[in-house]
Amino acid sequence: MECIHCKGQMEKATAPFTIDRKGYLVHWDAIPAWVCAQCGEAYFESQEVDLIQKALSALERESAALTASVRAGNAR
Repeated sequence: MECIHCKGQMEKATAPFTIDRKGYLVHWDAIPAWVCAQCGEAYFESQEVDLIQKALSALERESAALTASVRAGNAR
């Protein structure tokens, strides 16, 4: 596989993933990915993208429940 940025060779490895989302920061240190040996650009396969999206959805649900309980406690 060839990197679309620098045309370097892609290797199976891990890469960090960080997203700033709705008031919180999510970071994973080592998600399986194709990583360019030349420039370090990372590409995640669809399976990893699906798992990241599921984890973010679960975190969003739990965060909504947490902030709702905080708001309910402040209403007293």
